[in-house]
Amino acid sequence: MSGPRPHWVFGDQLGPHFLTPDGDGPDGDGPDPGAPVVMIEARSVLRRRRFHRAKAHLVLSAMRHAAAGLGDRVRYVQAGTYREGLAEAAGRGRVTVCHPTSRAALRLVESLPQVTVVRPRGFLVPFADFRRWAGVPGERRLLLEDFYHRVRRAEGLLLEPDGTPAGGRWNLDRDNREPPPKGAATLPVPPPFEPREDEIDDGVRADLDRWERAGEVAFVGRDSPRRFAATRSEAEQALAHFVAHRLADFGRYEDAVLHADPWMAHSALSVPLNLGLLDPGECVRAAEAAYRAGAVPLNSAEGFVRQVAGWREYVWQLYWHLGAGYRDANRLGHHEPLPTWFRDLDAEAVTARCLARTLAEVRDHGWVHHVPRLMILGNWALQHGWDPRELTDWFHRCFVDGYDWVMAANVIGMSQYADGGLITTKPYTAGGAYLHRMSDHCGPCRYRPTDRLGPYACPFTTGYWAFVDRHRDLLAANHRTSRAVAGLRRLDGLPELLAAERARGQSPP
Repeated sequence: MSGPRPHWVFGDQLGPHFLTPDGDGPDGDGPDPGAPVVMIEARSVLRRRRFHRAKAHLVLSAMRHAAAGLGDRVRYVQAGTYREGLAEAAGRGRVTVCHPTSRAALRLVESLPQVTVVRPRGFLVPFADFRRWAGVPGERRLLLEDFYHRVRRAEGLLLEPDGTPAGGRWNLDRDNREPPPKGAATLPVPPPFEPREDEIDDGVRADLDRWERAGEVAFVGRDSPRRFAATRSEAEQALAHFVAHRLADFGRYEDAVLHADPWMAHSALSVPLNLGLLDPGECVRAAEAAYRAGAVPLNSAEGFVRQVAGWREYVWQLYWHLGAGYRDANRLGHHEPLPTWFRDLDAEAVTARCLARTLAEVRDHGWVHHVPRLMILGNWALQHGWDPRELTDWFHRCFVDGYDWVMAANVIGMSQYADGGLITTKPYTAGGAYLHRMSDHCGPCRYRPTDRLGPYACPFTTGYWAFVDRHRDLLAANHRTSRAVAGLRRLDGLPELLAAERARGQSPP
């Protein structure tokens, strides 16, 4: 290739903002104006790990759609590895690439002398700004709320003219904890934007089938019709549809779960965001504009802004700030391997209605919203002492929006408390009473959320008390969990409960 240096685009850097020249970045001058684009479909990625079939389909579909949209500007290469693909696409010529989203990819591009790494795209906060806030790793609590306020101020999001937060409060989370509407099977909101598959999707599916038959790759889960945006146009439509039809109800039911409604009023925009098809700035400003226009309540707009400009930015920064060793954190000493029924998404093996339904959704679509992730899947793993590093890998592989940077803090820190409270104030675990209050799973379930003993004892309830007993010293020293330990001392039938838990072991509940 002659003329401007080619720009290499990974499969999660697919939006136009990854191709925009920018001379003010600290890590390089950005892509040259009108630079040719290199895209590499490396089979080695799928060979190394057993990803969800729907995730493989989504990423390949998004890459091939992006290449089709770039036309003659792109050199699209299918190769065994990235190194082989780059050699075919650019020879020994120099190329640029935006800072990748994983340490493995960063090590790769930094090992290639012909590659110039330029600043990250697709995030709001520069690394230097976060480092100034966070200081030396391990010397302070890296709490989201402090960081979130800084992002809001820096971006001018949901602020009054005097710089104070809209409505007088930075965080409206206490307004966003309503249980699901009584008697409702689904929320009375339109479903999310649904894309239409095309011949590119057909080609991806045919390739995956062929590679799987040949034994080159193996997948988990099912590849049903694509549910998530795979093009810039689809992503823009998904954002507009969410803001216009679903955002208003997002806030108050943000923590609720309905058995027949996997979407609730969630945006599902993490998928196109993490593919790079949307920029976080355009998402949060669309939500703010809807609030300013009186179309959505403040608690819904603020809740969405907090997820995108707060939590998403936070976990991205923590991934790089805390270093590679963070994934090995295991403060609770949990080392049980993931059982086969969970690892393989065998929902039929599970009787507990909430867990069976959640596993089935992951199996069929590679996605559930954040509450089932944390309070059903993560809760069960925490109660049963599963290895947090192995669980992190499972979430990465089995979720269509899962990437290495996404799952580190989400699983190691938030879900499994394996970092000992570096980013959270307590372990997030709960028994059947919480699940009964915030969902409709429990009514027809064989188990009873209030039962601790006997054939109808809720496995989440018994698992909760077994967890509290196992970690009573650590929990007693935390003011947010000390009451649970006090309750344990008054609990009738604890020896029988612990014996039942030991007998269940790692069997499906």
